Amino acid sequence: MSNFIVRKAAVLGAGVMGAQIAAHLANAEVPVVLFDLPAKEGDANGIVNRAIDALRKLEPSPLASKDRVTYIDAANYSQHLEQLRGCDLIIEAIAEKTEWKDDLYRQIAPFISPNAIIASNTSGLSINRLSEALPEVLRSRFCGIHFFNPPRYMHLVELIATRATDAALLDNLESWLVTRLGKGIVRARDTPNFVANRVGVFSILAVMHHTERLGLGFDVVDALTGPIIGRPKSATYRTADVVGLDTLAHAIKTMQDTLADDPWHGYYNAPAWLQALIAKGALGQKTRCGIFRKEGRAIKVLDLAAQDYRETAADIDPAVLAILKNRNPAEKFAQLRASDHPQGQFLWAIFRDIFHYAAFHLAEIADNARDLDFAMRWGFGWAQGPFESWQAAGWAAIAEAVQADVDAGRAMSQAALPAWVFGRVADAGVHTPQGSYSANADAYQARSPLPVYQRQLFPERVLTEQEVTGTTVWENEGVRLWVLPQVDDGVAIVSVKTKNHTLGREVIVGLQEAVARAEADYRALVLWHEAPFAFGANLKEVSEAIAAGEFDLLEKYVAEFQNTSMALKYAKVPVIAAVQGMALGGGCEFLMHAAKRVIALESYIGLVEAGVGLIPAGGGCKEFAIRAAQHAAKTAGNDPFEFLQPVFMTVAMATVSKSGAQARELGFAVESDKIVFNAKELLYVALREARGLAEAGYYPRLSPRRIKVAGRSGIANCEMMLVNMQEGGMISAHDYAVAKAAATALCGGDIETGSLVDEQWLLSVERKLFVELLKNEKTQQRIRHTLETGKPLRN
Repeated sequence: MSNFIVRKAAVLGAGVMGAQIAAHLANAEVPVVLFDLPAKEGDANGIVNRAIDALRKLEPSPLASKDRVTYIDAANYSQHLEQLRGCDLIIEAIAEKTEWKDDLYRQIAPFISPNAIIASNTSGLSINRLSEALPEVLRSRFCGIHFFNPPRYMHLVELIATRATDAALLDNLESWLVTRLGKGIVRARDTPNFVANRVGVFSILAVMHHTERLGLGFDVVDALTGPIIGRPKSATYRTADVVGLDTLAHAIKTMQDTLADDPWHGYYNAPAWLQALIAKGALGQKTRCGIFRKEGRAIKVLDLAAQDYRETAADIDPAVLAILKNRNPAEKFAQLRASDHPQGQFLWAIFRDIFHYAAFHLAEIADNARDLDFAMRWGFGWAQGPFESWQAAGWAAIAEAVQADVDAGRAMSQAALPAWVFGRVADAGVHTPQGSYSANADAYQARSPLPVYQRQLFPERVLTEQEVTGTTVWENEGVRLWVLPQVDDGVAIVSVKTKNHTLGREVIVGLQEAVARAEADYRALVLWHEAPFAFGANLKEVSEAIAAGEFDLLEKYVAEFQNTSMALKYAKVPVIAAVQGMALGGGCEFLMHAAKRVIALESYIGLVEAGVGLIPAGGGCKEFAIRAAQHAAKTAGNDPFEFLQPVFMTVAMATVSKSGAQARELGFAVESDKIVFNAKELLYVALREARGLAEAGYYPRLSPRRIKVAGRSGIANCEMMLVNMQEGGMISAHDYAVAKAAATALCGGDIETGSLVDEQWLLSVERKLFVELLKNEKTQQRIRHTLETGKPLRN
């Protein structure tokens, strides 16, 4: 794999996208110079500085940790172009006006290093046309790099080459984007709106067309085009509001202006109602009014007939709902096509027209069907791409149904399906175990051979692609112990099998057995499975035991949970926790006890027991108490409470990290733990870390003794904070009781300040307090409420 490295980057344009791209580069340890026009008044960098300040306030945050913003330097085009000379990657992200981009490229060209990559974040303008504004010597180093909003969270980046782009440069950039920024790359052809926006915008236009044709409400359509058909919760019209109605209209205008010969060109117009909203400044979420409008706590929807907003009433017809719940795709589509209800007719129509459109344009816009499907999954949040949905329902049957509707004049275009639909792929479909169909090459294409993808041991797959399963060593109902012999047969992997990876009795017993077997037969153990890492203890088991009054049994369960944490910590082989997604409660405690952690950037880690009226009792409080004592021992004052105070608030408030990087700041991970930007590389990195520790002669440290604790004075200090919070109405009396219990566990129990204890003492303190809280009626109410609603109860 290439050693290509971006040491410093520049982003041109401090708008919403430019500033957030800069933030994600800073997340990835790349210092950034963020440019914009000089301000007309005051500080010349005023425009950029305001954009940087805005990054601190955005939610969800574009910054993986607060300090990242300090690695973004403000600059303007009048004073600071010299700074471009030290940049390896320059990303232009100004407004979508070709003439503005031309002027900027001519302005920056003299300051660009010969080895720098220059890329435009345009969402749909011609990359070849943009390259013409650059000197010929720079054109081989220019390409399109289209991020999706918000750049930190959206997986897709489209890379677009010009006729002159150096092929090795593009391979290096793709590899770097995959590993360093954690992105999924689709190589798009240089056509208007590229792949995802071309298909996605048409999909929205098709929905708008059939909404009007069948007289459906926007709210009903969003109910029909959301999770129930494998699309995001924001569905269609809410997505339009989030994106910005003006932004959507611009994407439509790009297609209207540049695709005159497209068979669907007649539909490349913003509907009159959309133009009217834009004209009066109702642009969606950013103006607090668009297709939807929030009034107090109520969300109202635009009613075109009444020309006013009304309460939402998104009812799906029961017969249509029954069709959608059919898990057989072939039957589902046949029933939708045959439905006489407008909602059923609508659903068949939008799928038919997107199938038709994607097939017709495949050769023009994408290298193969896999790329188009991934573009829609990664860029628009679809559970399946259009070709996957088509093939799952039976390729030949859907093809015949689509063509029949085209011939009957029911489809949005009279263009015939391409011949390859009934020829080359008629039997197998576009996705096969050998590859995905390329209409341009009239062949099935395998995945990219770039070495970076060898790091993805379980890559995201399309329909029919077979997944590697590994070799099972041992399993029970809760966990599976297995190996990947082709990667490293000396490192075992243990994966939790329960729903949401909750940690019930079978998991606890299973993990202990996995550690024992790893100690006997392997060099190391990796705890890994797909997200979430773990939702914590199995509350259903806990609730049933409470109802039966089996508190002795519950105390034994907690003790066994603690034993598992200690088994992970003191295993004679290194245990690596490979974490992605939610790692809550007991899941957080398990990863805290591992020899090392490898954490995906998008990991959300926390000790959330306070939400159900409990405290961490799987060793979490104990670990924080030990770390506080160890940190304090290195200071002149040797006061553990100095290091416990922020931890106490984290535990008492059930704070969850907003990234893997922030988990280190909160103390759930340590500085030496690896943060992996691409979650698909997590297992690869964890196996390498495990092997490295084993080869370095890993052996667990002895259990610490003479641990200095904060004791009664520490508890009293915590209570002072709680009193202020309770008087201010921030916490309830039961919140106070739970938080005091957490303070007691963190401070080593109600004992003399500065007392010296051992690990088992700390474990016994948190266990006793945990069981006492289980007996509290208000805690029991919280547990029941969480099980029934999935939400915390404040009582």
